[in-house]
Amino acid sequence: MDEDERTPHPLAALRIALGFTRVGFAEAVHGAARRRGLRSGVDKAWVRKWEVNGVRPDAVSQTYIAEVVGIPADDVDPAAWLAWLPRVDRGVVPLGHANTVPALREALHTMDRRTLLSAIPGSALVVLAGSWAGTEPTAHAAGPPPPGAAVGEDVVALLEETSARLNALATEQRQHIAPLYDAHLARVTDLIDEHRYTRPLGARLHKLAASLSQTVAWIRFDHGQHGAASRYWIAGLHNAHAGDDWDMGAALLSDLAYQASWRDDPATAAGILTKALRRTTHPAATSLLHLRLARAQAALGERRATLQALNAAERLLGTGDAGDVPAWCSWMSTADLAVDSGRCLLDLGDTTQAHSLIAEGQALLPASRDKTRGIFLAYQAQGHLSRREPEAAAADALEALHLAERIGAPRCVKLVRDLIPRFEAHPTAQGVPELMARAAA
Repeated sequence: MDEDERTPHPLAALRIALGFTRVGFAEAVHGAARRRGLRSGVDKAWVRKWEVNGVRPDAVSQTYIAEVVGIPADDVDPAAWLAWLPRVDRGVVPLGHANTVPALREALHTMDRRTLLSAIPGSALVVLAGSWAGTEPTAHAAGPPPPGAAVGEDVVALLEETSARLNALATEQRQHIAPLYDAHLARVTDLIDEHRYTRPLGARLHKLAASLSQTVAWIRFDHGQHGAASRYWIAGLHNAHAGDDWDMGAALLSDLAYQASWRDDPATAAGILTKALRRTTHPAATSLLHLRLARAQAALGERRATLQALNAAERLLGTGDAGDVPAWCSWMSTADLAVDSGRCLLDLGDTTQAHSLIAEGQALLPASRDKTRGIFLAYQAQGHLSRREPEAAAADALEALHLAERIGAPRCVKLVRDLIPRFEAHPTAQGVPELMARAAA
């Protein structure tokens, strides 16, 4: 049988959906082994035996396969081979114009459920990213609108202007009007579903739905509602695809990757970003994706790939048409590049240079970005702890908590609380007792 043979085997379906040939999949398995300081004897022939002859991989190889497809090692049961392997279609609605509204409805109804939705497997997100990178948008389904009932230019323009005004609010004020975003997106979703628009206005509605989905996802993410956040990002991806907006699609995939890194799944983050970079167009967008890819690769311990991605992010930042920078990445600056570069170096063990870069980025950050400042302060505290400077670390962590309380930023609070166990070794250092009390409260 040849490389492209049709087979119902779950591993083959997953491998193909992830964009791997058998040779490429074997190389990815080798990479998982290398990250553990080990070697694997898997090659193309072994992959074929698993898929065609039904040979079960040994327990060690199954752990490598799990890493390649984005499954936590704890979920692997070697005796239940195939049962733990994710299905290609699990957790996400396939891309396609007919699914733009179902994806939005899925996200909008998430918070109405009595039970929490299960997490979407990392492999399913990488599959979705590969599908987005490899497929062209389908034609808009809307034909000539019904006479006298069409959604006109004025309505769409008003919806766009309202969205722009909401997004223009300072971050610390958005916490007070979060339900307005949901209501606004719900109305846009209903209009898309009614199909009472011309094709150009339909494209604008899809782009607006994508942008609103991204904003709502970040609100959910900041409050730790990860299942809801991922579904809003996925809904946005559907609509960016339908609106033929490749950079917004890359943005939404990049956000899903950021979430994966935040949740200690850098392999999924790297997989998503590698796919997303294939179709990103504006240099500013490409720079941000490379920077996030560097963060994931640093967490995986891949020094050379990390430095290459950081170099690409630095080279592209500030290039291209400044008047055409997508709004979702217009905030990115040398401050972000410095801090995230420092974070990468922290993961790679270069603590002195890392601390210097994080401090440099903190100094460059404009006063208007207080939520980011709080997160940067938490990173700076981590850098001080790595240098055995608990007093300075406590001062930064306390300032981060103060900012988070003022602007309503639970994500920043979590960053500081995650550092608390490291402060326990310095109970009498200046500022540490106060920090411990504030964090506990």
